[in-house]
Amino acid sequence: MTAPAPTLRRHPRFASSILTPDRDLVVYLPPGYEDGAQPLPVLYMQDGQNLFDPETAHIKGQHWRLGETADTLIGAGLLAPLIIVGVGNTGHSRIHEYTPTSDARLGGGQADDYGRFLIEELKPFIDRTYRTCSGPDATGLGGSSLGALVSLHIGLARPDVFGRLAVMSPSVWWDGRVILKTVRAARPKPSLRIWVDMGTAEGRRGLDDARLLKAALVGAGWKPNQDLHYAEYPGATHSEAAWADRAGTMLEWLFEAPSQRSPGAGS
Repeated sequence: MTAPAPTLRRHPRFASSILTPDRDLVVYLPPGYEDGAQPLPVLYMQDGQNLFDPETAHIKGQHWRLGETADTLIGAGLLAPLIIVGVGNTGHSRIHEYTPTSDARLGGGQADDYGRFLIEELKPFIDRTYRTCSGPDATGLGGSSLGALVSLHIGLARPDVFGRLAVMSPSVWWDGRVILKTVRAARPKPSLRIWVDMGTAEGRRGLDDARLLKAALVGAGWKPNQDLHYAEYPGATHSEAAWADRAGTMLEWLFEAPSQRSPGAGS
């Protein structure tokens, strides 16, 4: 018997007064959402067109299957029911919006404006439209590659809004590894639960950079296996398929079901 398709709601051409152009949103709702009354945590994910739909993925047919994965984990009691908001990138603006500083050759530097868009425009819309928990411990932010970079940058700047970060195959290389300086300057240490990963087939620089990021986070006070999860995936490439393979593990760690939590586990 074929499992029912995930429940997705689409909000095309969501307009912003901070950024242009408009962007498409896809909102995943967990099984039983319509019949429930409990406010739910929310995970905001970058590159939303790659998450749920094989037709809109950057490489057609290669999407994260995030809705199916979340449905399965929630059904098995391994993942707390949550809402996932896929925020579509806008193509040519992606590198500008997802980077914290400007590069003379590549451009960029609009991450703070992108953060304002998420916090001042998108999150209030989602909180009005859906049954959400709005506090930072119930609000996550994540992505892969440059989407991971911008998520970490915004999370470090606004831990009062986002308390859980998915930092998958992060582009630590941007602007002389400027994100490492941001991490080291994070004082006092923000209350953030952070997932960081990298595939071993993403190149030596990517792997070395991920290890430097882990070291910077630990140096700033994050504790592995408590509020920091770091993992290297043997043979994993820089691809939607590789991120799809470990997205479920990421969801479980960031938003594990209460029944799965160990006594004294970090938050």
